[in-house]
Amino acid sequence: MGGHFRAEAQAGAIPAGRLPVVTERVSHPWPTGTATGLGSHPGGDPTEAQRVVLGELPELPYLPELPGRGPGADMIGRTAGLLVELPVELQPSGWRFADRPGRDARRTRDHLARDLDTLEELAAGYEGPFKIQVAGPWTLAAAVELRHGDRTLKDPGAVRDLIDSLAEGTARHVAEVRKRVPGAQVLLQVDEPGLPAALAGTVPTASGFARLPAVEAPVAEDGLRRMLAATDAWPLVHCCAPRVPYALLRRAGAKAIAIDLSLVPRREDDEIGETIDAGIGLLLGAVPATDTALPPLAATAAPIRALWRRLGFPAARLAEQVVVTPACGLAGASPGYARAALGRCREVARMLHESPD
Repeated sequence: MGGHFRAEAQAGAIPAGRLPVVTERVSHPWPTGTATGLGSHPGGDPTEAQRVVLGELPELPYLPELPGRGPGADMIGRTAGLLVELPVELQPSGWRFADRPGRDARRTRDHLARDLDTLEELAAGYEGPFKIQVAGPWTLAAAVELRHGDRTLKDPGAVRDLIDSLAEGTARHVAEVRKRVPGAQVLLQVDEPGLPAALAGTVPTASGFARLPAVEAPVAEDGLRRMLAATDAWPLVHCCAPRVPYALLRRAGAKAIAIDLSLVPRREDDEIGETIDAGIGLLLGAVPATDTALPPLAATAAPIRALWRRLGFPAARLAEQVVVTPACGLAGASPGYARAALGRCREVARMLHESPD
């Protein structure tokens, strides 16, 4: 394993004059021609999952999530376990705020502690960019219920408390990862698949018979900004849903945006072009996330190249600004396919670097 570790992180700074209009200079922490994953893995063995990540993705590894272990290892429960002074418990309807920490909270903490122990053991001596993932405030507010059963998203005051608590808990988590892997430059991926629905007013109430009012864009932007600003980890936002609010995410402080390439319609070209113009990194989900016959390398890379050419950016910029990923998390895949999909992401990224045209 040690042969995969670089002595130092390679920077992917944007060369002057290469983009038509650059509104903000962003230095990317990954080397040119990089691939990574989005977080979740199949199975329940954190040692095996972390070994796969470190072996297949040496340029940008991450802390895998294993929701197959059960409640507390899922995206919502895992992140809710980071909240400070806002304990949660599991109800038949899902996660809900509780009066005091109980066995559900302890199980959540135990899962994460084991994952961090595994990371510390397997990544000893690693130096370079390393990614962790947490659910974003709006996705969390749409999923976790208040004590009386309504979704947190319904109560603006409760949402503000959640954001403050999540910001503090995330900062503590970043600090813990740095303590375990001192040579890591931590990238913080904030998962916000629920943000487009919150902005559109399509999040159902707890009963399912109505919809919650839409969150105003400035309010959503401010909440996300407060969370991202709570830590000096390198911030990126993952939104594997239609109608990604690119401009809002940029204004909130995201330095990269992760999307499912198959969900990108041509009507979003202008927004994506402005995002590239601003130097924002793109994590493009180009490899299927569930078991299938993996398409050839050229076919996998074709949609990435097509998007880049359509927007008129220099081919040489592509592998610097784009990171190749699976379309979404790999929890629904078999272990063998998950390993193969990550390997394919790396092969595609290398090809985009070595053959940009």
